[in-house]
Amino acid sequence: MMTWLRLGCAAVVIALASLVLLPLQCLCLYFDWRPRRYLPRIWHRIVCYWFGIRIRVHGRLEDRRPLMLASNHSSWMDILVLSAVADVAFIAKSEVKSWPIFGQFARLQKSVFIEREQKRKTGDQVNEIADRMAGGEIMVLFPEGTTSDGNRLLDVKSSLFGAAAAALPQAPDGIVYVQPVAVAYTGVYGVPMGRYYRPLAAWPGDIELLPHLKDILAVGAIDVDVCFGEAVEYRTDTNRKQVSAEVAGRIRTMLMDRLLGRPVT
Repeated sequence: MMTWLRLGCAAVVIALASLVLLPLQCLCLYFDWRPRRYLPRIWHRIVCYWFGIRIRVHGRLEDRRPLMLASNHSSWMDILVLSAVADVAFIAKSEVKSWPIFGQFARLQKSVFIEREQKRKTGDQVNEIADRMAGGEIMVLFPEGTTSDGNRLLDVKSSLFGAAAAALPQAPDGIVYVQPVAVAYTGVYGVPMGRYYRPLAAWPGDIELLPHLKDILAVGAIDVDVCFGEAVEYRTDTNRKQVSAEVAGRIRTMLMDRLLGRPVT
């Protein structure tokens, strides 16, 4: 009974926030007004609060630009969490565009959808990412290319860092900064989540959304740690595979430190 009551309250508050913020966001997108960058952060913070997602931030967002964030990916909640922490836009696979609910919100946040099978379109999309990074926007990349179970970092695809290379010609100092980010689901009501329960927070995509939402709301309070690591400099003479390996190593270290309860070094 309490779960459904909480679900109802959350639905009402989020609906009211959406009625106010979504039309404003649509207007800002149409005219390309600057508030389109930070209105999603307000909405995501409201959603995180009512979903009981408690965020702890470690480290700090890189000040220098152009900036790309590279993060591990285990759930749709990663989008909520990262959007609540910073004014970001996402680089997503083309299938996300047609997903119910998530696809619509991804478009409202002006995500870039990569169609990997169509090389000509991929080139245009990479150029769009480069232009937006040059304009000061922060783009988020999930270099695993899919979601994990939350207990580890999957293999990172170095080809996905091509957008960083494309942004180099417009970088004032000839440097694009790639900052590793680890999103770790660590607790329930302040109690360590543990390896067994962590898949509760993960959403591999083969389970239905509404039952998963209900499970999250039933839990009531999920603790998540967001760790910002030291940015890697991407230059014209940079080897993409080396950058990919370095970024992956830093994400993996921060993720495991948080999951195992050790301080991030």
